[in-house]
Amino acid sequence: MLISVISMKLRIKDLREDKDLTQQQVADHLMCDQSLYSKYERGERALPLELAEKLADFYGVSVDYLLCRTNTEKPYPKK
Repeated sequence: MLISVISMKLRIKDLREDKDLTQQQVADHLMCDQSLYSKYERGERALPLELAEKLADFYGVSVDYLLCRTNTEKPYPKK
């Protein structure tokens, strides 16, 4: 579990930086404080499923990619 938390926090930070976004911009999209979002990136707080879904949609990746369960970014087709 610890490895997946470390990997996930690196993955969400890398996605944000690849898009040249600030933590504040992502936090605004998630409708949370920047300080709370920073804790998700540092692995100090667990990322709730609802926010994981919003982040996956925001970045155009699957939740499995965010959670490091796959290295394939492409999201699954929506029903």
